[in-house]
Amino acid sequence: MNDTLNLDQKRLARMLKALGNPIRFQIVEYLASNQVCITNDIVRVLPLAQSTVSQHLKVLRDAGLIRGEIEGPATCYCLDPEGIQWLKDQIGNWLPGCCGPGSQLIQLR
Repeated sequence: MNDTLNLDQKRLARMLKALGNPIRFQIVEYLASNQVCITNDIVRVLPLAQSTVSQHLKVLRDAGLIRGEIEGPATCYCLDPEGIQWLKDQIGNWLPGCCGPGSQLIQLR
């Protein structure tokens, strides 16, 4: 099934998969409210080892949701504005006939 997806669909699926993990979801929320931070800032608010947090940050970075810049011995992270805007646009355009004004949803009982 994955072979039938176009590049945008694959990118969207990768982003949604990254956000599907509760820890990575929390990291994105933390970065949204703190703008910029280093790995140790994130480690302080999560019950995980630094190496585990780093792996989650790598997944988010590979999905295009965050950026990381090395500053001395630390890496400084922030949301990737282009990636987040792209995700928001895709979500807004996804499933075009669903849930808009005048759409009729079938209610399951």
